[in-house]
Amino acid sequence: MNLFDRFSRVAKSNINNVLKGMEDPEKIMEQALEDMQRDLVKVRQSYAEVTATQRRLVKQKEQADAIAQDWQDRAQLALQKGSDDLAREALTRRQQQVDASNDLKAQLDNQNGSIDKLYEGMQALESKILESKAKKDQLAARARTAQSTQKVNDMLGGITGTTSADAFNRMEEKVENLEAAAEVSAELGAVAISGSGGSSLEKEFALLEGASAVDDELQRMKGLLGGSAGSESSSSSSASKSSSNPEVDDELEKMKRDAGL
Repeated sequence: MNLFDRFSRVAKSNINNVLKGMEDPEKIMEQALEDMQRDLVKVRQSYAEVTATQRRLVKQKEQADAIAQDWQDRAQLALQKGSDDLAREALTRRQQQVDASNDLKAQLDNQNGSIDKLYEGMQALESKILESKAKKDQLAARARTAQSTQKVNDMLGGITGTTSADAFNRMEEKVENLEAAAEVSAELGAVAISGSGGSSLEKEFALLEGASAVDDELQRMKGLLGGSAGSESSSSSSASKSSSNPEVDDELEKMKRDAGL
């Protein structure tokens, strides 16, 4: 179990290192927004340049149209004066300006389409940036919530599900077991001490009490035997001799020998 816990801690550490090495979603979105902003600046610059070019072309066309009109008026004046050659030259110059005006008009038509597309793209990019900013705030909040949730889950359950609280519970149980073992050991030690010192003392008193009881019983029996023997001798010596029982005498002698008397 301890080996499994150590393996879990190592695996958890490696996973945390991998997560730390991963790109931060909020930073990625901020970088993307910065890139989009730079693109928008470039699009606006291009739009401004194209618009300025279009305005120049418009002025050039207007100028060419005005010059063509002047040559038109001059050709008409020359015809009125009867100068066909001047009228023809004026009309030739007028045609040159008309051709230039037509070319400018064609360029303007092409640029109008490009400008329209560029403007639409610029508007779409601006809308995308606004949308991305709102989405970025939402995703950043979700990412922070997910990271916080992950930290809490790691603290509560860890990768293997073994919590720090469980570790404390296990340690508390072990301490309680050690305390219980210490109490039992102390009780056994007290019993051993009291048993070793008191047992010999108890035995000595028991021997004394036993010896005293034997002596008391012996004296009692001696008194009984002695009293009966004295009464018989005072009546008559001959009667005591005749009434003595050899079996009783033998038993008394045997008891004396057993008692060490």
